[in-house]
Amino acid sequence: MFKKSIKAYEEAKVVIPGGVDSPVRAFGGVIGTPPFITKGKGSYLYDVDGNKYLDFVQSWGPLIFGHCNKDIEKEVIKTVKLGLSFGAPTELETELANEIVEMFPHVDKVRFVSSGTEAVMSAIRLARGVTGKNDIIKFEGCYHGHSDSLLVSAGSGMATFGAPSSPGVPSDLTKHTLLCEYNNIEQLEKCFTESNDIACLIIEPIAGNMGLVPAKIEFLQACRVLCDKYGALLIFDEVMSGFRASMHGSFGINNIRADIITFGKVIGAGMPVGAFAANNFIMGHLSPLGKVYQAGTLSGNPVAMAAGLVSLKKIKKTKDLYVKLNEKAKALVSGLQKVALKNNIPLQVDTRGSMFGFFFCEVAPTNFKEVGLCDFARFATFHHEMLKKGFYFACSQYEAGFICSTITNKEIKATIKAADEVFKAMNNGK
Repeated sequence: MFKKSIKAYEEAKVVIPGGVDSPVRAFGGVIGTPPFITKGKGSYLYDVDGNKYLDFVQSWGPLIFGHCNKDIEKEVIKTVKLGLSFGAPTELETELANEIVEMFPHVDKVRFVSSGTEAVMSAIRLARGVTGKNDIIKFEGCYHGHSDSLLVSAGSGMATFGAPSSPGVPSDLTKHTLLCEYNNIEQLEKCFTESNDIACLIIEPIAGNMGLVPAKIEFLQACRVLCDKYGALLIFDEVMSGFRASMHGSFGINNIRADIITFGKVIGAGMPVGAFAANNFIMGHLSPLGKVYQAGTLSGNPVAMAAGLVSLKKIKKTKDLYVKLNEKAKALVSGLQKVALKNNIPLQVDTRGSMFGFFFCEVAPTNFKEVGLCDFARFATFHHEMLKKGFYFACSQYEAGFICSTITNKEIKATIKAADEVFKAMNNGK
């Protein structure tokens, strides 16, 4: 069933570290070999062995309208024929920026970059430049890209300076990163009192990098209040939740205004792109207006801008898009929970717009430590058996899932039916 993928993986490992260009793709947290994909169409992926999968990953979020959407594809091809990259401004950048600003009432300007990692890195530099302070607060389980100051692990105590979690990251680059527990107001308050040099607090308001774990509304409110009290900027990392949780990202759900918002590949419909946005005062500190430097040859790439522009316009024009996506997400996870419980397997589920998540545990986790108590072995078995049946879920318990507009209720019912068969076999110890 995976013969060609196994061969392709072995060949890749000769010239690519681990055979993949992003670690999670190596299937280290699940069972088996990653399928090597040849194409996607609508709700489906196809691999080198000819296997077809109903895709609940959608390139880790950006494909709201599924693979190879005709409208997006048409505009991308049209733009490619005019040139791949210019390293010069285009009107497409202004058009896409206008679309984003229109949807977020608390931002005035947008700076485009080439990835979510770059967007977050630049947003933190901007926050430090605006405040004149050095420390940043982040939370365990929130992933903000692989820049040095954000690759930290917890130390001792309630709130502590972060220690590097990867070789190659000097401790000098993480000593200004304060690490707190997600959804823990007491720790957060302590963190602010322990440092008078906090430039910003960065958080996934709807965490999707420890599975789907939304922040509690009172916790986000505390983040806002404490930032205001201590003169720090609040950064919402919406690389995953922006235009996924709602048309207005987390703001459309919690109505809490961040000072800076970061966006990722969703605004490029799957093309490599990122952005950060804020009000005129904050963005006025950014070069060439101000002294905070940030640059990139491929920033505002015309092909990415064209793809994103079509996608965002389709989002605005599609009536009840997020209502329908959430209905499908809820139908999926509630169905999975029902058949899991029928087979005496505890399963916790949640959704936010078109995002969904599930955990094999007795109580829904609210932070990274609690996610770590879930049954990862059971998840790995579930993932492997569902993959064999043609259902492609995220290959890690630490990742959220995504619904695209082309997934049908019939396909969701088929997924639940297959899951019932898998749960039954798991319960019987097969």
